[in-house]
Amino acid sequence: MLKRKVLPVVLVVLFSGVFWAFQSHGGNGGSITTQQKILTTLGTIIEQNHYNPKAINDNFSQQIFKKFLESIDPDKNIFLQADVNSLKKYETSIDDEIHGATMQFVPAVDALYSKRMQEVMSFYKELLARPFDFNANEEIVIDGKKLNFAANESQRKEVWKKKIKFLTLERYTDLLDQREKNKDKKDFVVKTNAELEKEAREKVGKIMDKNFERIRLKFNADDRFNIFINTITSYMDPHSDYFPPVEKRMFDEQMSGKFYGIGASLKEEEGNIKVASLLTGSPAWKSGEIQVGDIVMKVGQGKDEPAELTGLAVEDAVKIIRGNKGTEVRLTLKKPDGSLKLVPIIRDEIVQDEVYVRSAIVNGKQKIGYIFLPDFYADYEKPDGHRCSSDVAKEIQKLKAEGVDGIVMDLRNNGGGYLPEVVEMVGLFIQDGPIVQVKDREGKATVLRDNDKSVAYTGPLTVLINEFSASASEIFAAAIQDYGRGVIIGSTSSYGKGTVQRNIPFGRPLDLFTGRTEFGAIKLTLQKFYRINGGSTQLRGVTPDIVLPDEYEYLKFREKDNENALPWDEIEKTTFNKWQGDWNVNEVKAKSAERIKNNVNFNLINSNALWLSKQNDKIYSLNLDKYKTEQKALRATVKQNDSLAKLTVELPFEGLKADEAKYNNVDKDKGERYKNWLKNLKTDIYINEAANVIKDMTTTKSSGLVKSS
Repeated sequence: MLKRKVLPVVLVVLFSGVFWAFQSHGGNGGSITTQQKILTTLGTIIEQNHYNPKAINDNFSQQIFKKFLESIDPDKNIFLQADVNSLKKYETSIDDEIHGATMQFVPAVDALYSKRMQEVMSFYKELLARPFDFNANEEIVIDGKKLNFAANESQRKEVWKKKIKFLTLERYTDLLDQREKNKDKKDFVVKTNAELEKEAREKVGKIMDKNFERIRLKFNADDRFNIFINTITSYMDPHSDYFPPVEKRMFDEQMSGKFYGIGASLKEEEGNIKVASLLTGSPAWKSGEIQVGDIVMKVGQGKDEPAELTGLAVEDAVKIIRGNKGTEVRLTLKKPDGSLKLVPIIRDEIVQDEVYVRSAIVNGKQKIGYIFLPDFYADYEKPDGHRCSSDVAKEIQKLKAEGVDGIVMDLRNNGGGYLPEVVEMVGLFIQDGPIVQVKDREGKATVLRDNDKSVAYTGPLTVLINEFSASASEIFAAAIQDYGRGVIIGSTSSYGKGTVQRNIPFGRPLDLFTGRTEFGAIKLTLQKFYRINGGSTQLRGVTPDIVLPDEYEYLKFREKDNENALPWDEIEKTTFNKWQGDWNVNEVKAKSAERIKNNVNFNLINSNALWLSKQNDKIYSLNLDKYKTEQKALRATVKQNDSLAKLTVELPFEGLKADEAKYNNVDKDKGERYKNWLKNLKTDIYINEAANVIKDMTTTKSSGLVKSS
């Protein structure tokens, strides 16, 4: 049964007329005066509105000093230690600049950066002029956090020598592999090792030329200032960010869907272009080969020579990746475990209805419904706009019409969305009661409730989550778990984002329809979520009832792995009545644990994930034989994990009868995409276990649950 509508609070009006802190008819920055205004306005907004702002004092200043230098020189191969020492006089004055003192730190850094960059640019060609000796037992530390700034010019040059040698080794190894694979082909020219080594150096030379040219032409004072501002916001917490105008426009363009590309948002981090998020239903998402956190190393236009992205700005990378509809773009990705993967994708316009909820049925001895929810979306501007709670309610009715014995709700990779939709959606599965608590910076907690006693579905329910299930997904899973309404299944914990942000504009409005302003916007953390049992989802996330091993378990990208994350805490729990289910939860969990224990695939996925996570912390060899051995083991493990996550015996997934007309229409491409979606579900090892749990829930009976609070 469809629940009543809940109108959302339009929080954006909270800041109208308050934070148009300065009006200007200039450009998007560039002058010290404009930067000073942005800096002081930012400080005011943070101090007056952030949920839990750090005190902007000398200690804060020292942290920003260190983090900013590491942000613009993450590999510590541009500045010398003497430069850092010379800048120390600003180490405790950044807080004063935020509070209105004349800005001196960033201009001083700019001057030194430009000088040192010119020096670095003058000697990399010399390093590439002679062959490298890949028989020597040298090593390189890739992680800049483990390095110190060079003590002198000679030491800095040695750091660059190893870096360029490593870049050459990567390409030399690729060329050797290509020769081995193609040596017997009729038209293939077999080159000597010396020729391939020279070719590898030439490739690196082109990369360096392009990188330094971009830095010279495009990485200007404005860019470094934007990094400085983001250093301040991200030190407050990981989800407070500053969007300068160009990035804000790019974000708006991506959200409009009026371009042809792959549907992945990108970010620049530590000199790399990384995948920040995937738009559900986009070509990148459908490929199944691209994940958040992947580094985009190269971009090729069809079969043309790919362009290296190392060092490019995000906007430059986006221009290369976008193109005409139906054309092919080839991405070379560096996965979080260090392996490389070539992913060809056909550009397309994002099909909006594919970002909405959809369902299917496992039609075996028992009928098990499956609901996939990519986001907690809502279109409140249209009276008949899509809202995930009402859409899920419709899917439930269709599944009930098919006579399902249970439902699997899949929230894997669901990064969250609108809070009112979470409240409505939980209400589809319980009678009534509190869903989540929200606390503001003043410490006032508000309980959001479902007040509708009607229930759309009362049968067995499992909820699938993983490390990328965040925010609203965690609220839903936590509420279902606290009520005992269903069984939560997934990785050891969800992401752990228990905070809510809002965008606050900077400067003169440029477009009343889009909300764009001349100086961009700040996304600021304003509130914190709490479960109805009193515990926060922040940092700890949601611990599932049944834990399933997965390949990303040991990689450090959850909220708890960020040193600036807000802490976990708890508030007073609310009163609520547990669900009166007729399954024995302990018996269900015990049966699942036994299956997982005896499942070879899950055990291997876990051990492989642990091994792969350790590869991120290692020191890389610059010896050809050792490097090739390491890469061979890495590729083999990644390939094995890909196969382990797929069932050998397919699940009998079918589309719903009610959806037949929807996906068998004149839009053949849309129908094919739907069929491919169903095909991928059939081999999903995690859905298989969630379905097994549903079966256990239908065959085990509880001894009676007591109403509790």
